[in-house]
Amino acid sequence: MSDIIRFDGDTINQERDAPRLHRQLNAVRQRMEGGSWMTLQELASELSFPEPSISARIRDLRKDRFGARYVERRYRGRGLYEYKLHPKEGLDHV
Repeated sequence: MSDIIRFDGDTINQERDAPRLHRQLNAVRQRMEGGSWMTLQELASELSFPEPSISARIRDLRKDRFGARYVERRYRGRGLYEYKLHPKEGLDHV
């Protein structure tokens, strides 16, 4: 498991949780790479993962060890936010 990027958190057991978290991370990244704006609910519905897991994987995408991706957030209305993953290459704005 040394080649796998490690997730952190007090309750994370790498052996038990890392495979599931990597599957979630890859699924969220692949779906968001289309460049469209999506809410946590929309992503959760499409990917069949809980919204808190989607939110955590979006936070992971922003971390250096998971690619330091730029995920933009904007207010859709009525307390709802949507997210957009920008392409990795050509990021001069961050």
